[in-house]
Amino acid sequence: AKILITDDSEFIRTIMKSMLAEAGYKDVIEAKDGKDAISKYKAEKPDLVLLDIIMPDMDGVQFLEQIQPVSSKICMVSAVGQKDMIDRAKSLGAVDYITKPFEKEKVIETVKKLLS
Repeated sequence: AKILITDDSEFIRTIMKSMLAEAGYKDVIEAKDGKDAISKYKAEKPDLVLLDIIMPDMDGVQFLEQIQPVSSKICMVSAVGQKDMIDRAKSLGAVDYITKPFEKEKVIETVKKLLS
């Protein structure tokens, strides 16, 4: 499966990528913000997008607005207290969310569930 990690923090992207690699998910693409993610989403057609909500330039919700209709599984990654944005993201096609700070087990469990 092909997974697109979108987060403005290179640190977070690196951690997620290594977690996924350890679990056997090697086909992982990274995007640094919503705009970067749009071009990679269209070019790569990922099976799953792990999408940060709060990013400069274009946030996760704006990304979802731009890629309608959604053709991949979208999992939001958010800090606690962003319920309104998560609800908005779900209305635009996001199917799940992971809360930061995240645990490896939770990330892998969610990815496996969404890709099964």
